[in-house]
Amino acid sequence: MSSRDRIFATLRAGLKHTVDDPARPQAVTERINRRTPNLVPQRAQIPHAEQVALFTAKVEALTVTVDSVPSEQDVPGKVADYLARHNLPSQLRVSPDPLLQNLPWSERPMLQVDYGGGRSQDLVSVTPAFAGIAETGTLMLHSSTTTPTTLHFVPDHHIVVMRESQITGSLEDAFARLRDKLGTADKTAAENWPRTVNFVTGPSRTADIEGVPVLGAHGPRRLHIVLIADGTP
Repeated sequence: MSSRDRIFATLRAGLKHTVDDPARPQAVTERINRRTPNLVPQRAQIPHAEQVALFTAKVEALTVTVDSVPSEQDVPGKVADYLARHNLPSQLRVSPDPLLQNLPWSERPMLQVDYGGGRSQDLVSVTPAFAGIAETGTLMLHSSTTTPTTLHFVPDHHIVVMRESQITGSLEDAFARLRDKLGTADKTAAENWPRTVNFVTGPSRTADIEGVPVLGAHGPRRLHIVLIADGTP
């Protein structure tokens, strides 16, 4: 028996559960489908334009930089401006996501766009986000074949491209959108669910050692958002 199997066997014994108990999957399915919302703060239950302004204010307070652009056509230029502002090379490691693949990168021929997961040599990644949460200024990111999680954490600079319509008021709202997109608890839908859902609030930072804040300890030291104005969801 492997260490993993021993750990789960010990947990099952403590909970008095068996491996083939048919009631357990049914209970999990019912709980997922019921999904009673938790307490939702009122501060983000505001018109969508105000949610966008609140989200922007929250992320900027966390040392995140934001560029607002009128259309997707303007994104490559803002990415190039970011690289120039921080004296970075022109190489980008980009999520193979349809939103990013369809951007007019060719209008900025100096940019070297390479698609795939994050690698140790990558300084700058460009990814989409699933949602932006206005109440806390948090990005909701999930893994998939077109959104490798390594791009969220390996490079020093993380550039997120997202639409204003992806901004929600609360965490509960963001999860409701994820369920609407990926389904509920039936077997087919479950296969579409991501292995990880990450919540990113500002650049990576820690003060574990002598209480001194350090940026980039567990992820990017800089986070930049290019926000495409596309109205309400």
